[in-house]
Amino acid sequence: MSEPLLVERPADGVVLLTLALPERRNAMTVALTAEWSAALDEIGADPDVRAVIVTGQGRAFCAGGDLDWIDPRRNVDSGADRLRAKMLPFYRTWLKIRSLEVPTIAAVNGAAVGAGLCLALACDLRFAAEGATFSAPFTRLGMHPGMAATRLLPEAVGVLRARELIFTGRSVDAREAVDIGLVNAVVPAVDLVATALETALRIVAAAPVATRLAKVALRGEDDIEQVLQWEALAQATTMANGEAAEGIQAQLDRRPPSFAPVVAAS
Repeated sequence: MSEPLLVERPADGVVLLTLALPERRNAMTVALTAEWSAALDEIGADPDVRAVIVTGQGRAFCAGGDLDWIDPRRNVDSGADRLRAKMLPFYRTWLKIRSLEVPTIAAVNGAAVGAGLCLALACDLRFAAEGATFSAPFTRLGMHPGMAATRLLPEAVGVLRARELIFTGRSVDAREAVDIGLVNAVVPAVDLVATALETALRIVAAAPVATRLAKVALRGEDDIEQVLQWEALAQATTMANGEAAEGIQAQLDRRPPSFAPVVAAS
């Protein structure tokens, strides 16, 4: 069986991480999550690393959380508390990339969906292939946004645009993504990783301590953990109350979801 995560060093000081489950659209499976955690720990402990690039194999960048374990129909015995306890370590593991002291670059080769979008947003810089798309379809799946989407998306595109994208779940193509500030640039797919590597090499050529300190300054006050605590509770609640079961089934059936109306308290 092939490795779900490829770790390469294309140049001195640069690590290239490739999500390598193209048949699953690079969904965040248990195996991929474990490999990701180990790789990020190793990178964080290596003083020779000066920049990190993340990309996906195949037609997708990352399809987000693996439906095999987030689908509430397969977790019928899990209440909101148990689901919350499951979501928090998942979020924290994938968002380790945000905690790295060195600049990170997302080379978005295809669809970045849900938690996959959040992974791209957690990187400092983002380049998109011409065919890439971005979406946060949480509410269409009957779920509250997770993995710091409610913090990372407004940080990238502003609160007004983030509200629209989260409330509607609509997809944004690469050209619109650059127009709204979601990505730095759009490049031909064949040039995507090379463009990211060229930027990484410019980072490597800069003063390392100054670069690390600048990253801290640019991040400002980071309230990610507080955001994760709320999202883990809210997402677990929507996964346990039946809305996510309908949203996921509707997606599998290729039909619009039919959510029950909210009943006002008397």
